[in-house]
This record gives sequence, C-alpha cells and structure tokens, in this order.
Amino acid sequence: MNFDYLIIGGGVIGLSIARDLIIRFPEKKIALLEKEPDVAYHSSGRNSGVLHAGFYYTSDSLKAKFTRDGNKQLREYCYANNLKINECKKVVVAKDESELPSLFELDKRGKANGVDVKIIDEKELFDIDPNVKTFKHALYSPSTATVDPVEVNQAIKNELKQKGVQFFFGEAYSSRVDGNKIKTSKGNVIAAGKLINAAGLYADKVAKDFGYSKKYTIIPFKGVYLKYHGAEKPVSINVYPVPNLKNPFLGVHFTVTVDGSVKIGPTSMPAFWRENYKGFDQFSAGETVNILSWEAWLFITNAFGFRALAIDEIKKYNMKYFAGLAENLVKKLDVKGFDEWGKPGIRAQLLNVETKELVMDFVVEGDKDSIHVLNAVSPAFTCSFPFARWVVDNYVLKQ
Repeated sequence: MNFDYLIIGGGVIGLSIARDLIIRFPEKKIALLEKEPDVAYHSSGRNSGVLHAGFYYTSDSLKAKFTRDGNKQLREYCYANNLKINECKKVVVAKDESELPSLFELDKRGKANGVDVKIIDEKELFDIDPNVKTFKHALYSPSTATVDPVEVNQAIKNELKQKGVQFFFGEAYSSRVDGNKIKTSKGNVIAAGKLINAAGLYADKVAKDFGYSKKYTIIPFKGVYLKYHGAEKPVSINVYPVPNLKNPFLGVHFTVTVDGSVKIGPTSMPAFWRENYKGFDQFSAGETVNILSWEAWLFITNAFGFRALAIDEIKKYNMKYFAGLAENLVKKLDVKGFDEWGKPGIRAQLLNVETKELVMDFVVEGDKDSIHVLNAVSPAFTCSFPFARWVVDNYVLKQ
C-alpha cells in the first residue's frame, strides 16, 4: 500500500494534520493509522474539553499563538458543524498577596498575546459569580469555553472520511522496514512519500526508529477529575487558581463542562507506564522499569520541584482531601458533593534527558521523509488546528 502521506495516531493532532493536508491537497492519497478501534481513545478524548484563551504563555512561545488562534478556530468549527459548546468563561483567582504578582503577569502575557483578558476586582467578580472568592483581584477571560472533545474528534474524522482520507483502525505501528516503509501490527506493509508521527504517548518510541528523539523521553502523568452531584452547583464559571509558572500544571480548578455539570481537577499523578489508566490494564514491565527509573531520579534530585509534586499528588487519592483543595477558590462548598471519579487521562509529557527538565512547549523533529510530533502538550486540543497548519508549513512542505 502506497500513500502520499501516512499519519500515525488518531488523536486530535493526527486528525488536524490530516485535515490541513486534505484541504490543501485534495488530490493526494492520505492514510491515518490508529491502534485503537476509533479516534480519540486517549488524551484527545479524555481531556477537560476546555478551549483555553492563551494567557498562560509568554509571547515568544508557540503555545501563545496557537492557543489564541486555536480558541477562535475551534469555536468557529463547533458553530459551523452544530457541535455543542458552552461559553462559560473563566476567572483566575488569588488566595493572598503573594499571588498577585503572578496574576498580573498572566494579564501582561495575555495582552501581549492579543488575548481578551482583564483584571477585575472583588465586586466585579461577585457580579460574575457570587460564590467565587479572590484576594483583591482576579483575572477574567471571556473567551474561555468548553466543548465535548470526543464529539469534536468524531466530527473531524467524519469530515476526513468524506474527503477521501483512508483510516486503518485497530492497527498499530510495529516497526520501520526501510525509508518510509513501515510494518503494522497486522503484518501489513505501508509506504508513504512522507510519514507524520503523531502517536502521542508513543511518539518518542516511533521517532527513535527514524533516528529522532535522541535527547527526549516521554514521562506519563495521570489526570483525573472529581464529578459533582450535590444539590446546588458551586460555580457557574471555570475557576482556576494562580498557577506555578515554573511547571506545566495549572493546579486543581473548577471546570463547567459542555453540559453544564461541574468537576474539579485534574490530578497530575506520575504514572508508572504509558497507559496506566486503571489497575494493571495495559501493564508493561519494560515501560515501568524505564519510567520509574526516571521518576526516582527526579524525586531524589527534586528537579523542578518534582518531590513535592509527587507527594502532594499521592494525597489526592483521598477524595475528601482532593475536594478540599477546591475550597480555597469559593466561599462555600459541599465537599461531599464531589463523589465520583471521572475517566482518567494520561498526559504525554516530554522530558529532556540532558537537562532533566520537562519541556513546556511544542517540539517537532524531522526531515524530508518523516516528521515527528514529540511534544503536543496541553493545551494541544485547543491548539490543534493552527498547530497542524504550522507543522505542514514548516515541516511537511519545507523539509
């Protein structure tokens, strides 16, 4: 089987790259290989569904531009295709004086990125949602919204099928034969003019077969939300704490989902193998040994505050403790109303093995034959459309 473009991975990044290619080159033969029975089985279908605005990131980062543009483009896509969207907006709140400098830094970044944000006071916050509390000031983001990530991925898949993209479901990348010829888990051999690796949790492993990802490895982090089933919804708007700007996690926060329900989370628990969702499902001894060795090293050296992060994340297995973390963001909260764990997701977080640092921005490597999306870290879902165009412009067409 021969194709002009072969994409490995049926998450939102792989789908968005296929979409950009087929729109530009409708005459090309494009195929997408996905090991699961359908698209969005992993982080693309297990994320919060939040369309982020783009104020967390410095203006010189790829994330800043892609998040701002992606928010607009995905919102337009949802409206054009009659997909569900909740224009619930968002506030970032401070707990005390020490967090105000970071809060104002987020406002500065947002304005530098061309994002609609503004600093509001406690009275203005009360008018938006009377139960949310802050210290003196909060950051208001009217362009933050929530969607159903699975519905969005399914819509893109259906669009691609109508445009002639061929899907190979239940068929995984197995090995590289030579050049851009690969073997699949079903024994099929597929050749492509250009191979695009968007394999998410396994992107580094595929890349190494092509001579890339030499200084990177993926460390998985498990994210879980707690769903609220109490009598009175605690918030009507997404509520986030001021984050630690030195790591990629945003802290425990309230999310108003596309159907109006409320959840808190996510956790950022170090996982022990790449698909460590539940129990020993998909357990891999080899992955566990490799990942644990890196996590042990990070714990001992306390790189980027990993030790405190890991200890605090373990505490979140206690439902009451986890829900209690959200109490700092509101005036009153029925902690017992958070009584059900949501579907866990795994963040494929890239680690630079030379600097021992988590990579905070997008990373792509490649040549004229193969392109490897090594780090499509959060908020990759929001960024997917403009990021895909950037990959095609800068790697698929220029290499």
